[in-house]
Amino acid sequence: MRVRVLAFLAALSVQFLYGLYYTFAKDVLAENYMTSNALVLSRVAGATLMFWLLRRLGPREKIDKKDYFNFFLGALFGLAINMLFFVKGLSYTTPINASVIVTTTPIIVLILSSIYLKEKITSLKVIGIIMAFIGAVVLTVYGKSNLEGDNILLGNTLILINATSYSIYIIIIKKLTNKYHPFTFIRWLFLFGLILVTPFGFSDLMNTNFTSFTPYISFSVAFVVVGATFGIYLLNPIALQHLKASTVSIFIYIQPVIAGVFAIIMGSDSISEVKIIASILIFIGVYMVTKKPKERVKV
Repeated sequence: MRVRVLAFLAALSVQFLYGLYYTFAKDVLAENYMTSNALVLSRVAGATLMFWLLRRLGPREKIDKKDYFNFFLGALFGLAINMLFFVKGLSYTTPINASVIVTTTPIIVLILSSIYLKEKITSLKVIGIIMAFIGAVVLTVYGKSNLEGDNILLGNTLILINATSYSIYIIIIKKLTNKYHPFTFIRWLFLFGLILVTPFGFSDLMNTNFTSFTPYISFSVAFVVVGATFGIYLLNPIALQHLKASTVSIFIYIQPVIAGVFAIIMGSDSISEVKIIASILIFIGVYMVTKKPKERVKV
């Protein structure tokens, strides 16, 4: 029971860190202190270093040769594609838009499960998928930003690709998190991830003018690396060890609330009727998709 409570707290902490991450990352990108690829490489390189420095905290485990390919796939979808598309998308859209689009993850997980695991989709879930899709379209087509240079259509599309990639990642790593200790799993995941993202961000990172960073920007980058990368990717496997992947994905409901409130407080985003309507459609759609059908009582 105690372990399950800690798993729930881990899942909750992941969403809290993610909620703050949107604003801090957006502010770094909006002021052109770093490019999106440079920020991604900073995240992965910093977190990889921390995970390998702390390797003695976990048990020594031998990796089965057949699992190295699964680690590669996990890094491809959970780090490389996931991060590169997310941060690039965030540079074009707003924190609230991005956090709402990301809540479609449970729906994407369901669709992928029906395709690859042949799981049945009920009529209620179909309606939920349609409602969430309409909400995402409304947010993408009619959503606006107060910042010059933002491209909501492109940004939201990239965030949707990010959500799809992360959904694939959740399915791929479930077996690995059951087989290996979280520290073992995450070390190898990030090592492969670092190899994959370095070609995309190395040049931009080398050309970054770190001396121009204000104290706030320095703190924001540090939070992105330590809190929103090291912390999130450490806590998520812990949650997945003791909770179902579908249960962990439902915690994503909390993310837009935290992201929205914090973004408004920091002045990085604002609320509008379009965002409210689109959010309601998406939340109802996700609820319908994740709602478990009532079991029929046999007479």
